[in-house]
Amino acid sequence: MTQQPDPRYDIDGDVFVSPRYLASTTGIGDPALAPLLGLGWDLQHDDLGNVYVHAPDRSVRLGYLPEGEDDGLWRINAYEDPFGPPAWGACFNDRTPTEFVHAFTTALASAHNQGPDAYLARPLSGTEHDPFLAVAPLLQQGWEVEPRNWGVFAVQSPDGLAGMEFTAGDLNPETELTTRDARWQLWAGKSIDRPAWYATASTNTPVALLAAVTQSVADPAPLPRWREDTFSYIKGTAQLTPILPPEPPAPTPLDIQRAAASRRPAALPAPSVQRWSTTSRPALPGPRR
Repeated sequence: MTQQPDPRYDIDGDVFVSPRYLASTTGIGDPALAPLLGLGWDLQHDDLGNVYVHAPDRSVRLGYLPEGEDDGLWRINAYEDPFGPPAWGACFNDRTPTEFVHAFTTALASAHNQGPDAYLARPLSGTEHDPFLAVAPLLQQGWEVEPRNWGVFAVQSPDGLAGMEFTAGDLNPETELTTRDARWQLWAGKSIDRPAWYATASTNTPVALLAAVTQSVADPAPLPRWREDTFSYIKGTAQLTPILPPEPPAPTPLDIQRAAASRRPAALPAPSVQRWSTTSRPALPGPRR
């Protein structure tokens, strides 16, 4: 079972948000970039503040685009040919919890280390790349299959505030990379038409990368956030648990000994007694007045 974060650690936030898919972004991109930068991938940025990360062989490219043309804050593409069209693409909008993007980039870093057979692995039913494996973590946490139109497989969270869709049939590859009309769509909010956040993935996105995201979404552990940054719609739907101030560490045996010693009364100095020798004479009386 996943444990709740220990409030004694340094946590950036004043409340825990549960379920975690009702949390918003942390507003910091560094944690999601770290798995790729840790492999030595190339980091560049433009004058607007957008960040671009490339694999050394240019087989994978990531854009962190706070000044992009739309709300697609994170865009990740992989290529069979660095000069050809993307083999697959994924997008996370600007309010997606950063932890979900971090799950994706962590899995991507691992897959890229394994080679093209991993980071370009196409979903295939009945194999280790079966698309169902991307949905399984959600179903294991009580998400239910939701009736939709023919050709769309959808699951929804128990509270109805998050869902995932898989669209069958032929799709336009370019449209999948530039709009929400992609093979996969994950979202949270009051409806899929007006999501608080969303993530999309095109047809050939490896299942292992998708499963890493859904495992993070399905994790029952809450996420720390600042109360003022939480979505307004989650009031009454999400559980906000105050993060307690750090507790003092348990005293060690040496601490106990020192405390006990500090409570003992200080020893009184020995009385000053004039010592007389056998040859000493009694003091002479002083002169009378």
